Amino acid sequence: MSKDKNRALSLFSGGLDSIIVVKFMEKLGYEIIPIYFSTPFFQDDKAIKMAEANNIKIEIIDITEEHLEMLKNPHYGYGKHLNPCIDCHGLMFKILHRYLEKYDADFLISGEVLQQRPMSQNKNALSAVRKASTVGDLIVRPLSQKLLVDTLPIREGWVKKEDMLSINGRTRTIQIQMAEELGVKEYPNAGGGCLLTDNGYTKRLKDLLKYEMMNSFFVKFLAFGRHFRIDQDTKLIITRIKSESDIITPKLEDKELVLKCKSVPGPLGIIQSRKEITLDTIQLSASILLKYNSKANEQDIVSWGKAFELHNDVEISRISDEELEKYRIN
Repeated sequence: MSKDKNRALSLFSGGLDSIIVVKFMEKLGYEIIPIYFSTPFFQDDKAIKMAEANNIKIEIIDITEEHLEMLKNPHYGYGKHLNPCIDCHGLMFKILHRYLEKYDADFLISGEVLQQRPMSQNKNALSAVRKASTVGDLIVRPLSQKLLVDTLPIREGWVKKEDMLSINGRTRTIQIQMAEELGVKEYPNAGGGCLLTDNGYTKRLKDLLKYEMMNSFFVKFLAFGRHFRIDQDTKLIITRIKSESDIITPKLEDKELVLKCKSVPGPLGIIQSRKEITLDTIQLSASILLKYNSKANEQDIVSWGKAFELHNDVEISRISDEELEKYRIN
């Protein structure tokens, strides 16, 4: 191994494989810089927790805007829901490549395992990821590299192929054994951490796509609450539980109007729109909010925020079940 070709950037998700590949390559003597790409669709808290638990220092880079643009029209299409796995992985490697110079690194690695996900990690899919990334010849997948095409780091001897592994398939038996041997203290259970594979979440996302509202402003609260389509420019979110309200409140912007009941506790209603919010929209949204707060009376709604004030002389009544279904997204 050449002394000046031993530093790599690693995609890090916080999953077992991404933890293992960092520890494994470090044990072989490589300097690994794990990079976590943040988007609204990934579980940032999980990745950060797993990194801290295993004494892995990660660099966090927000790729939301580029990821959203890719998501609107992925070249290789979607999976079962709105998960463009091939395009997503390709984009990550493409972005990761930009940081080689910054971190004085030489090649790219990931914890991907051949056939672990039959649709997105078979040989054809991994080859497609290489092509989509435009930098595929710099990618090494140490956990399965013996079963894959040699890339530049292998051909040039920066990485010894005999040191690489040949893990194949969906079972995690080998990785769990490696975790113990490598001193991994904590790792998550198997299962996808991407919201783009969640049925309920993707219904809301499809609504944004339909109305050409796919941007970071409208996506940021997509994982929380109940969602309603008020008109082609406007959405309403009703929080389900107090913890959702607590998460959302610090992230509110001035252009969002928040409704709440002033004399009894209950959910918040958040109106998001790309046009001026009218009194009619406020009244309709308030009637929906009342539907989810049985303790509130029909003169008990007040707006919270800078955009509007809703006075008690405005009449509001709970929306009927039949009428509610016209607006419900999920």
